[in-house]
Amino acid sequence: MNGFSSGEALLGDLATGQLTRLCHVAGLSEADTAAYTGVLIESLGATAGRPLALPPPSHTFLSDDHSPVEFSLAFLPGQTPDLRVLVEPGCSSGDDLAENGRAGLRSIHAMADRWGFSTDQLDRIEDLFLPPSPEGPLALWCALELRPGGVPGVKVYLNPSANGADRAAETVREALARLGHGQAFDSLPRAEGFPFFALDLGDWDAPRVKVYLKHPGLSPAEAGSLPRMTPAPGRERLEEFFRTVGDLPAGDFADDEGADRLTGRPALTCHSFTETATGLPSGYTLHVPVRDYVRHDGEARERAVAVLRSNGMDSAALDRALAAVSPRPLGDGVGLIAYLALVYQRGRPRRVTVYVSSEAYQTRPPREPVPTRDRVRARL
Repeated sequence: MNGFSSGEALLGDLATGQLTRLCHVAGLSEADTAAYTGVLIESLGATAGRPLALPPPSHTFLSDDHSPVEFSLAFLPGQTPDLRVLVEPGCSSGDDLAENGRAGLRSIHAMADRWGFSTDQLDRIEDLFLPPSPEGPLALWCALELRPGGVPGVKVYLNPSANGADRAAETVREALARLGHGQAFDSLPRAEGFPFFALDLGDWDAPRVKVYLKHPGLSPAEAGSLPRMTPAPGRERLEEFFRTVGDLPAGDFADDEGADRLTGRPALTCHSFTETATGLPSGYTLHVPVRDYVRHDGEARERAVAVLRSNGMDSAALDRALAAVSPRPLGDGVGLIAYLALVYQRGRPRRVTVYVSSEAYQTRPPREPVPTRDRVRARL
């Protein structure tokens, strides 16, 4: 089975086929590839054996078509991209968020036993994010940064709205305080929601606690003003990234009735904390949901290439990665490229991350919006 067939194929077959080909793009060895595909199958649990002809096992928020797997590639100048896979380990529980969270915890603890890392940080905040009757769109996701040697970096994503959206800020503040970041909450910029709270577990040089914020209607100037890390990223590069990905006008058109703002799915920012002395973040990531601002994935790919090249990164691996995940022509759908992100972390080179959907269950058809600049010109 080639991993692309969806007739009688199983979800695990498709996902591991995609991951195998992506591991080759990322330069991982055959042994590492085999290890990581095995981990993915284990993380999916019973869902790995579910036929793709059936509906998705849950209405997971992880992807638009409810695939419980997403891939991403982190690009750096002059290097092969780093590969990551995001999975919802409790997806076999259907839409029972409480059981979903319990299954996710079991998966994380199994990984901790296998690779010998501590879950103390997660244990300290478990009750905040995994209550008996959770609310919101998710319980627990796990991301694996697939490193040479067969031992990944593990990241856990949690839902700040688990006790209600009106208590999300309170939940984030308390979680940061329990993890030793008592001053961190007050350093965050204003936002209109807290979609995710994340932790690095296991072998990381500087494990991060990450807070994600939602920014509807964001403009390039605002995107450039949101970092709180020191030293601050350059505003000009952030604004250029934001305009490129969102296809937002500059100059005279940008001033016309807010034409330079994202009007669809909102941008997200991530503020990562690694030290407790100052209360300030050491990292900032700007995430733009490019799939909402293109007609099809051919356009999304063009914007990704433009961003990679403007940051001194080779785009050839991107084309290989897209072909590894799906054989369809890019113009035949939208959403294969889900997000583009510009990432800053103190002491590390700037990177660009491209998020790639598995599309296990559905390909969204292309759309035909009126281009932003044409909308602006029509009002002048």
